[in-house]
Amino acid sequence: MSAQTDFQSTSRTVTAGRFELHYNETGADLPGTPVLFLHGSGPGVSGWSNFSGNFAAFGAARRTIVLDMPGFGGSPALEWDASYPVVAAEAVAALLDELGIEQVDVVGNSMGGNVACEAALATPEKIRRMALMGPGGLAENLFAPNPSEGSRRLFEFLKNPTREGMEAWVDTMVGNREVVSDELIDARMAAALEPGAIERAMGVFGSIFNPKFRTAPLWTRAAGITQPTLLIWGRDDRMLPYEGAHFAFRQLPNAELHVFSNCGHWAMIEQREAFDRLVLEYFTRQD
Repeated sequence: MSAQTDFQSTSRTVTAGRFELHYNETGADLPGTPVLFLHGSGPGVSGWSNFSGNFAAFGAARRTIVLDMPGFGGSPALEWDASYPVVAAEAVAALLDELGIEQVDVVGNSMGGNVACEAALATPEKIRRMALMGPGGLAENLFAPNPSEGSRRLFEFLKNPTREGMEAWVDTMVGNREVVSDELIDARMAAALEPGAIERAMGVFGSIFNPKFRTAPLWTRAAGITQPTLLIWGRDDRMLPYEGAHFAFRQLPNAELHVFSNCGHWAMIEQREAFDRLVLEYFTRQD
């Protein structure tokens, strides 16, 4: 019998430690290390909005979990008592404990890549391998403007959430605008304009920039991330420019780097089939 891959039938909620978490899950009876997907931080984001297109391919091969991290999608926010990636990494560990999963392979996009790295540092025994697309915190802009165009468009939308602003931000996420449908824009707008969504997003970013919660930059701690890590970058990324790929690649002791041409920040959407094959092969390589 084929695994269920639609949103409703795979939707789950759980209390894990101090977190109320929503996730989508399929393939629970399949062998191999489960795969956990961690989304980015853009307006209207959720695990499903980032990874619904990849869910079936991974769910046919492994137990697959697409998490809404705290404050996004169906997972409520907390009173942040540390920088968001640190709190979200705690939520990852709590979820795995609650589900009785000893170890996962992690796919992390943008901020989800940052969270994956914090989890790999805080609970290394729980993270076997990682595939990170344009991960936040590992890259530094050496030549491109800082903040990047994508970052500027993101905060412009949060300050003035219009459809035009959403379209301008989404345009910076992709190298090929044709992959972005009106339906995608509509869904992102609807999610971004839900009551409290903008405030929750601003709270997340506020925790990251709060001096009280400041830690050493992630890239300065990257030498401690010993898990095999596949870095994936779009050559045309305007959120975390491609130059950062080589910076991150140099910091990680056990990494490989794959670059897609004609691709921006959303490799899992723009290069979906190639992305699925690449990551599944990487996760299977040493099983």
